[in-house]
Amino acid sequence: MKRMKKKFRIKQSGTVKLSRVSRSRSPPSTRASAHSKKNNKTKSKEIVKYIQTGIPGFDELFDKGIPQGRSLLVTGGPGSGKTIFCLQILTLAALRGEKCLYLTFEEPEERLIEYLENFGFKAKELIRKGQLKIIRKDAFALAGYIEAMLANAKGELLIELKEILDIIPTEFHPDKIVIDSISAIATALPPKEEGYRVFIEQLFKYLETLQATSFLISETEDSLGTVENFVADGIIALYNLKKRNVRTSALEVVKMRGAKIEKKLVPFEIKDGKGIIVYPEAEVFEEV
Repeated sequence: MKRMKKKFRIKQSGTVKLSRVSRSRSPPSTRASAHSKKNNKTKSKEIVKYIQTGIPGFDELFDKGIPQGRSLLVTGGPGSGKTIFCLQILTLAALRGEKCLYLTFEEPEERLIEYLENFGFKAKELIRKGQLKIIRKDAFALAGYIEAMLANAKGELLIELKEILDIIPTEFHPDKIVIDSISAIATALPPKEEGYRVFIEQLFKYLETLQATSFLISETEDSLGTVENFVADGIIALYNLKKRNVRTSALEVVKMRGAKIEKKLVPFEIKDGKGIIVYPEAEVFEEV
């Protein structure tokens, strides 16, 4: 009785009295169903976990962070900073004890390790400890396998895709993955839109089964309208803007499913010994 009296005292208006009566008249099954839906919503919210990249200033563009286990597209033109951005995310995660994998279809492993060492990140030590793996694959060899499978399996390559990529050793379970780049795979494939579309769709499905947070680099300044844009959970765009005779680096979070983001263009710098530093409160002006 005391609990009912306390509840009534907090909400004293006549409207509340009516709502109490209407609820009491609701069939038990309806009330149970509503209660179950409410609990399911609460549980789904509790399941979502968010990660921080550790890049100075970048995480401030998110309300809570990047939803864990999602696949994100990192786009930008040549020299925009995509590679160091993703390398830095992996290295900082490896330093926190996470297992990270960088799959490259372009640059040799040695050159990527050199990049990290030049920025003050001890990549060799992380690799020795088993926290970071950098593996190079042949994009044209992969493209040949994909074409053969598309011809034989009519586009169904979800099962075979894992065998083709062979990117994850059986004893290695990465928390974060970078693929650099899907543009290299697209270039290697014959100019058939259907084959590339099927591959990208199955690639994102495959990454989802790994339950790792993935970053896929795309060598384009505009991913809107592409198949990657629709299947990716998030898009992070990097730019190399020109103002008068000076180039300015900037980035923005174009979209991020399941997360609140700051939708604005912000500048960043790439500094020796530090890597990328983002300035979330600064503004970027582009000359037209």
